Amino acid sequence: MTWKTNRRQFLQTAGAGLAAAAAAPRFAWAQDGDTLRIRMAADYQVIDPWGIIGGLDDVIPRCTTVTLVRLGDLRDGSPWEPYAAEAIEWQSETALAFTLREGLSWTNGYGPVTAEDVKYSFERIAGSDSPWAYQFEMLDHVEVTGERSGIIHLTAPFAPFIVTALPYYGGHLVCKAAVEEVGGSFTTEAPAECGPYLFSSWEQQQKITLTANPDWTGEAPDFSAIEVYIVEDDQSALLAYEASSFDFTRIAASAISQLRGSMPEGAELIEADSTTYTWLTINQNAPTLQDPRVRQAIQLAYDSEAVLYGAYDGTVGRSTGLIPPGSDYAREANIYETRDVEKARELLAEAGAEGLTLNLVALTDSTSQTVAQIIQASLSEAGINVVIQPTEEAAYWALGDKEAGDDYLTLELVLQGFAGGVDPTENFVWFRPDQIGVYNWTFFDSQEFEDLYQASLVELDPEARKGMFNRMEDLMEESGSFIFIAFSPYLAIHDADISPVILADGHPDPVRFAKV
Repeated sequence: MTWKTNRRQFLQTAGAGLAAAAAAPRFAWAQDGDTLRIRMAADYQVIDPWGIIGGLDDVIPRCTTVTLVRLGDLRDGSPWEPYAAEAIEWQSETALAFTLREGLSWTNGYGPVTAEDVKYSFERIAGSDSPWAYQFEMLDHVEVTGERSGIIHLTAPFAPFIVTALPYYGGHLVCKAAVEEVGGSFTTEAPAECGPYLFSSWEQQQKITLTANPDWTGEAPDFSAIEVYIVEDDQSALLAYEASSFDFTRIAASAISQLRGSMPEGAELIEADSTTYTWLTINQNAPTLQDPRVRQAIQLAYDSEAVLYGAYDGTVGRSTGLIPPGSDYAREANIYETRDVEKARELLAEAGAEGLTLNLVALTDSTSQTVAQIIQASLSEAGINVVIQPTEEAAYWALGDKEAGDDYLTLELVLQGFAGGVDPTENFVWFRPDQIGVYNWTFFDSQEFEDLYQASLVELDPEARKGMFNRMEDLMEESGSFIFIAFSPYLAIHDADISPVILADGHPDPVRFAKV
């Protein structure tokens, strides 16, 4: 069985000093050809699969532990293949049998990787408060049938389970004995590892180093070490790449015209469709935004064309929802497709909200700030004053978290972007009612949406699923809490003598970067 789908952050100014700073001694750039040097936009926070946030949080365990299956390159349709499992197959519509490869072993003396570890890894997340609990929403239990074998039992048929739950995030295996010994969870240091690489060192906000695992018995990776450099801004990263500071980095859409005209010597460009969707959150719980006429006015005042050309250099079109435009499931058009500033002014007048001032939170990278500035300008034409609040990534992700205080109740506007998955349900899950105060920062609360989401999990007919997904997107837009902006293009630059593997969520899989 191969699951494929049609598919899959964010320049303003940067002087030559940025490249010099990137190459400064504090980074200690390696020059060894046996070391793979990649750039990521943010440091890691949690590598326990239970609490992974994304980005580097997922890339590190991809190197230092294993998953039952793994996904191929997004440019090839993200096909899946067995990985830690030497065999995996459906015994029935709700029973998925697996056998682990021989020779997988945990570090720190914890012995072989077992089916009991698989059971513990999945069942500790299923039904919990983990953000990845949705991946195991259909899990009933894992039956252990032998030291290396077991059966994953689902509560109902869900064919995409094998690509939504098993290859990444919550699917990374942990050692039951080791995790229980440290109290049931961990953050920045895994108590046991079993992957092709081992975590070696961490220079906060600068660099992560991974080294080859001498006890790894699987296919040997092409590089004996991986160095991950933390450079938040895409344009700064491009300048650093041109200064030979690393071998691979994502780049901003605003740089694409420049690169097409003049590529650095010995470099290759990746241009691909992406599953990373960007939208404007309009929090209907904020006192200033509880009137639906005010939210609709914002939707009508939004200038999509200015954003697409000003921030994305015209490389992408406007998104119609949470599903990539190339997918058979994509919605045909937005409800509020045409800008109408006069109508926006009328709605604000009816609501008694003339002269409204709103706070817009956006990440500090150049593309996010460009989008925010264009939104600020377009809403001002309708009489809405927007104050931009640039926010660093670590603080940003706490804004809508109810566990971090009450600020999530009064957020107004937030520019957000998520990396999508292989199946559409992975994109919709974050807007369910139970995600309010977690990742649903709009307070969008629709029982119809929830019912459709649950139905889409078990529906097998593609046309019926498309109808469900498109209605869910209608409900989101009708609420006035969302402006769908774009699916960011996947753009990266790399040395021509390496071949990268990019996963469906847009993150690299360094284990499978190859020398060519």
